[in-house]
Amino acid sequence: MDELLIDARDGRDLEVLVGGDPDGFPWLYHGGTPSAAVASDILDRAARDAGLRLITYSRPGYGRSTPRPWPRPRIADDLADSVVVLDGLGVDQFVTLGWSGGGPRALACAALLPRRCRAATSLAGVAPADAPDLDFTAGMGPENVEEFAAAVAGPEAYSAFLAEPVAELATVTGDQVAASLGELITPVDAAAVTGEFAEWLAATFRHAAVQGVIGWREDGIAIMGPWEFSLHDVRVPVAIWQGGQDAMVPFSHGQWLAANVPGARTHLFEDEGHISVFAKLDEILADLKDLAGLD
Repeated sequence: MDELLIDARDGRDLEVLVGGDPDGFPWLYHGGTPSAAVASDILDRAARDAGLRLITYSRPGYGRSTPRPWPRPRIADDLADSVVVLDGLGVDQFVTLGWSGGGPRALACAALLPRRCRAATSLAGVAPADAPDLDFTAGMGPENVEEFAAAVAGPEAYSAFLAEPVAELATVTGDQVAASLGELITPVDAAAVTGEFAEWLAATFRHAAVQGVIGWREDGIAIMGPWEFSLHDVRVPVAIWQGGQDAMVPFSHGQWLAANVPGARTHLFEDEGHISVFAKLDEILADLKDLAGLD
């Protein structure tokens, strides 16, 4: 995979990774919260097998991506950074997939870039925190309930809350990932966090922590704040994938998105978790290509 820095046009740099099939249709991957872009045989191999050109980047404050100077991050700002990355690589049309906290970013592409985004997938992605008919934290592990409460309390409280978990992530190894997630990991997910996959997760966590709490803090505040786009404006094909054994982003989030994203193709599994559902990546990318009319 190729690593590069792209000028964000406002004095910031964005850390970008490109891999997969160099001649394939562009696939923009949005990682979860927290995570940063690190070279991954898992993503690279899946992209090559699907005939897709993989593009991913570290959001501001993660990895080598410069933090933003303004105080309240927004999902819409991440959309603007996605456009900068795509333009910097000479990409016009693309498909996108967002996992977990990356889900809202993929949905933003679907809602706000209808000419360029051919299709989008939310994989175990969060629903809007201000949705009137969704109990956002119901079914979450206690760690996430406490974290999102801290995010709502403001940047100072959130920074203080994140100091300890970020310090742990800075040195986490593949063998330690499952234990580090505490009550956020269900049995089906614990069984999936092994070998190459566990090592990749650990690497994304470590790289996310190199600038301290900044990236994770900005990420969480953006997720909990108004998304500033309407899912009802989505006019491109979207798929929702979610597992019923998910203590990080509960099943109800996938159900809510399935009911509120127009025309969404739904893949809801009672027996999958937040991490185990990612193991279906080959199937998920095949579905994404089908949605985009690429097969």
